[in-house]
Amino acid sequence: MSVLNALRLSHIPALAFAILGLYWGSFAAFVPLLKERVGAGDALFGLLLLGTACGLATTMWFAPMVDRWLGRWSMGLSTLSLSAAFLLPGVVTSPTGFFVAMFACGLASGLTDVIMNARVSDLEAQSGRSLMNANHGSFSLAYAVGAFATGLAREAAVQPGVLFAVLALGVLLLVRRLRMEPAATSDDSAPASLPWGIVILCGAVVLIAFMSEAAVETWSALHVERTLGGGAAEGALGPTMLGLTMAVGRFGGQAVSERLSDTSVILWATMLAVAGTVLVVIAPVPLVAYLGFGTMGLGISVIGPLGLALVGRLVPASLRTVAISRTAVLGFLGFFAAPTIMGFVSEGYGLRAAFAAVALLLLLLLPLVFALRKRGA
Repeated sequence: MSVLNALRLSHIPALAFAILGLYWGSFAAFVPLLKERVGAGDALFGLLLLGTACGLATTMWFAPMVDRWLGRWSMGLSTLSLSAAFLLPGVVTSPTGFFVAMFACGLASGLTDVIMNARVSDLEAQSGRSLMNANHGSFSLAYAVGAFATGLAREAAVQPGVLFAVLALGVLLLVRRLRMEPAATSDDSAPASLPWGIVILCGAVVLIAFMSEAAVETWSALHVERTLGGGAAEGALGPTMLGLTMAVGRFGGQAVSERLSDTSVILWATMLAVAGTVLVVIAPVPLVAYLGFGTMGLGISVIGPLGLALVGRLVPASLRTVAISRTAVLGFLGFFAAPTIMGFVSEGYGLRAAFAAVALLLLLLLPLVFALRKRGA
């Protein structure tokens, strides 16, 4: 199935993916300014970002229940809550306020993420086609657009609160387009019936992929600006390169996943991501770092979506939303725990060492893939 056909079939959740990507891309490009505004060092700023992880952990356990209550409106209302939450980091100026703001962003992001991934998994089951990479590609493309546009906005001295308010207005106009009925009622009353082995293995794959992605999203701009001496627009090109190449990788992965097994794609993608991370570590100038971030993006791009697609296919339809939410708990906790770990490593040893740790983390995917193969994935 072509990327355009996949997006046409899943255009409603693809829009939600794009909205989420736009917000986090803008946030990533604003990180140096937000960090300076709250007056936090690397380690403290990393700890403050744990607020997002706490919000995710909270919301992803009750997301299936909220999805069932809200029905066809759940995706639209979750993205509306996302736009409201992101108004907060744009205006707070204290460490405590920033932690609370990131907690709210984590709540809304987790809810949106579980619901839109569940809708894509429903559509995959109905159509018999792989759709996850194309939808995650929408996230990455929007992420790149958000990061690049925000870099230009920073050069023009546009404040975060103003930009996030403009994005919120846009989301408000799109809410009605996000109505979509759940394909199956999730049996969230019996989590003990879940195949936890599959959930944990797939969750670990998503965890490592999103930890690696988050490390670049949050710290790439700082690495370019502080370690390599770039300006604000040059710093924003770090997350922009990641988003663009992840979009290319995911849209390309849409075709590749039709021909190769998911585990084979993950293995090759892992090696590519490791090579890109090494380039980032040894980069003497921003241009080499951009090449490294881009190579990382191509590799990392398909790993997380395939982990979520695997769990969606390997569990019964009645448990799909619950299984995806539990897998996402593991995966997205890593997505926001990584910046904290990166902050501590950077504080002690510098950002080059922090990115070297990411390369070692990615290598842990290899034994996980072989374990999934033994389970018939």
